[in-house]
Amino acid sequence: MRTSLVMLWCLSLMLCGTLVAHIDGASRVQLRALDGRTVTPFTPANRASVVIFVATDCPVSNSYAPEIQRVCREYGPRGVDCSLVYEDVDLHPSREHLDQEVRKHLAEYGYDGFTAIVDRDRTAATYAKASITPQAFIVDKSGDIRYRGRIDNLYAALGKTRQQVTSHDLRDALDAVLAGRPVPHPETEALGCFITDPALLRKHDHE
Repeated sequence: MRTSLVMLWCLSLMLCGTLVAHIDGASRVQLRALDGRTVTPFTPANRASVVIFVATDCPVSNSYAPEIQRVCREYGPRGVDCSLVYEDVDLHPSREHLDQEVRKHLAEYGYDGFTAIVDRDRTAATYAKASITPQAFIVDKSGDIRYRGRIDNLYAALGKTRQQVTSHDLRDALDAVLAGRPVPHPETEALGCFITDPALLRKHDHE
């Protein structure tokens, strides 16, 4: 009987389109934005939040800059907040150097007004289990991660793009969350650049 109840509970989560159940302590994931503010991107102040992991030197991530901006611009008035989490690694002794590179990237790719976070110690990536840039996450009002994966299916494989996008995964998931419906595909495969552990790179750099 106990096993049956557990199975029914797990099935109900799947049917509700919840990728990850409510995570205790989401509000304690406090990060410093590039402008100095303390932010908690995994506890939305509005109806939902989109957290997108990016990197300044990832070609796939950079190619999505226009679409990321369109999504955030269109869904912002509907109560969706957007944050960019940079997974760059700064091997220089000064943390200001990486901040400067991120500010340059924001300006170059037109990310005006975006909340930008430099995830130096991989706090955000570890919490969300992000492994690729770009990778998008949708967090609903209760703190549940409802979607994890690609922005759309522009890339059929690394280095190979489709002539036309046929699956707008991030938009479809946002529409479902805002409408109170199950997310049809709560997890999709993201293609791009792997997120690396900065400690391992520093160790390799000194060997």
